[in-house]
Amino acid sequence: MSDRIEQTARHYLRDLGHLIKERALEAKADRDKCDPADKEKLNLELGRLIAFYEVITLMQQQAKGFGIPLEELKLDDIDPDRDLL
Repeated sequence: MSDRIEQTARHYLRDLGHLIKERALEAKADRDKCDPADKEKLNLELGRLIAFYEVITLMQQQAKGFGIPLEELKLDDIDPDRDLL
């Protein structure tokens, strides 16, 4: 892989990690704002939040498996169990 492509991939993964984390935290805030009586909306927001939980957990596990520091993906400061559930 050329240095240029490798650098582009690094920036892509860093931005992607940051954006996914940001959207996951927004999904949690949206879920928290839901009226518990509106079961349909609550279930929709909960499903969205669980999807982000799965994605972030998978990204963190894969990064560890490939020896990529979570800092490189901007996912070092989020604990899905603590921050999303």
